[in-house]
Amino acid sequence: MTDPATGPGWTGGSFGDTGTCVLAPNADVMTLDGTNTWVLRDRDSSRSVVVDPGPSIDAHLDAIDAAAGDVAVVLLTHHHADHSEAAREYAERHGCGVRALDPAYRLGSEGLGEGDVVAVGGLEVHVVATPGHTSDSLSFVVPQDRAVLTGDTVLGRGTTVVAHPDGQLGAYLSSLQRLHALCGEQGITTVWPGHGPVIDDALGALDFYLAHRQQRLDQVRSALRDLHAVEREGGTFPHETLPRAIVEVVYADVDPVLWGAAELSVRAQLAYLTEG
Repeated sequence: MTDPATGPGWTGGSFGDTGTCVLAPNADVMTLDGTNTWVLRDRDSSRSVVVDPGPSIDAHLDAIDAAAGDVAVVLLTHHHADHSEAAREYAERHGCGVRALDPAYRLGSEGLGEGDVVAVGGLEVHVVATPGHTSDSLSFVVPQDRAVLTGDTVLGRGTTVVAHPDGQLGAYLSSLQRLHALCGEQGITTVWPGHGPVIDDALGALDFYLAHRQQRLDQVRSALRDLHAVEREGGTFPHETLPRAIVEVVYADVDPVLWGAAELSVRAQLAYLTEG
């Protein structure tokens, strides 16, 4: 599969029978084109589900309103501010609740977790626990469109950061494998991500993600061997700088502006290799 990082630009739009992506105007090096707010609604219903209202920008919330109509509930894929910042104010605007795995981000008494089914009109959203990017990361399957909303677990372009210590690589790999199995078993073909364009080959994207993570782990192992060889030959380096030293080798082809995020991923990789 071609690396998703080479994909075209992205502006959102309508997908399948139920999905509309409203792209937030918060593009940067970490959010790609911006945060994807997903409005889900059965075509025969006036009520909708809004996933990840995103940043607190009035023009964005108004754009969500234009697509959403009568909002029944707000769902969060995870707690990061570019997805959750406006959740409470947007729900209060519509007099509905916010459902999330982390209680700190809920509005109302209903939580959200593995196995839950959110039903609005003829729409069903099935909740799948996919920790790893964050400990509270969830994905949402929309059987009607054979689609899965992945938040930041799978992006439309490039690959996501597993930010130590909240992000854990072992959990993330397990989540990717679980999504792969789920897509195969349930015939899920499409990824509706939290950033970047829709992916029409869900299994191919997950194959790419799993192979990429294995490649990075192999590169980290190799860098560790080389750095330890330097020590054996009488060289020294401060061990507190080990993650950055590995970044400079493994992520040498990545824009240095992203090295801070890469270092968080390396810390997660080192923790995973230590635990293994």
